[in-house]
Amino acid sequence: MQKIKLSHLITALAIYVCSAASLFAQSVPSEDAYLSWSMEQANSIGKSTRERGKAGGSFDFRIISTNKAINYEVRATLLTPDVIRAGARVTQLRDRLSNEQARKSVADAEAVGDLVVMVEINPNEGSGVVPVDWRAFLQPKGLQPGQSGAVSGVKTPSLRKVPPLSGLYGRNYEYDVFWVVFPLVDEGKKPLIPVDTNEIQLIVSIYSSEARISWKMPSSLRRRILDLSQN
Repeated sequence: MQKIKLSHLITALAIYVCSAASLFAQSVPSEDAYLSWSMEQANSIGKSTRERGKAGGSFDFRIISTNKAINYEVRATLLTPDVIRAGARVTQLRDRLSNEQARKSVADAEAVGDLVVMVEINPNEGSGVVPVDWRAFLQPKGLQPGQSGAVSGVKTPSLRKVPPLSGLYGRNYEYDVFWVVFPLVDEGKKPLIPVDTNEIQLIVSIYSSEARISWKMPSSLRRRILDLSQN
C-alpha cells in the first residue's frame, strides 16, 4: 500500500513539475512573438501609448500681439519595445516583408537611442508656428522643479525615416511631428529612470507653459532599462 501511494505521489509531482515548467515557458515573452501578431493586434499595441496634453491656457486677452499661439495641443507616443515591434509588424504585413526584414527594422529602431518619444504639437491660433527652442524632459511622475531626476531629450528629425518609429496613426497636418531621444542609463550604465518607478511623465516646455503627459511604467521599458544597465 505504501509503495502504491509513493508511486502515485511521484507521478503527481512529475505532472506538477511539467505543468509548472510549461506555464513558466508560456509566461516568458518570446523575442519573435510579434511576428505572429495579427494586423488588428499589432495596431492595438502600436496605438496603446499615445496620450494627449496641452501647454498654455484656454483663453487669451491679447489685442495686437499674435506672435505666439494661445496654447499648444500636444500628443505623445511612447515608443516602447512593444510599440516598436507593433510598428514593424504592421509594416511587415502591409509591405509583405520577410521575418528577417522585420527583425532588421526592429534592430535599426532600437539602435538609434535608449527611448524614443514621438511628439506632435499643434499651435492654436496666433502665429501657428512651433518655436524651435521648445524642450522635452522625461521623469518619474511627481518630481518637483529643482529636484534631480529629469532626463533631457534630444530632438532627432532623422528618425522620421525609420518605419517602426513613425507611429500608426495617419498624419494630421495641423500637427508638427518631432522625434525625441531620451537616454535611459548614464555613462556608467546607472539607470536614469529608476526601474521601480510606477509612473513616468513627459514634460513639453513651450515658452513659459508646460504640457504634462503621463504613462504607467511599461514592463517592456523596465526590461529595456535592466538590459542596458547590465550589458
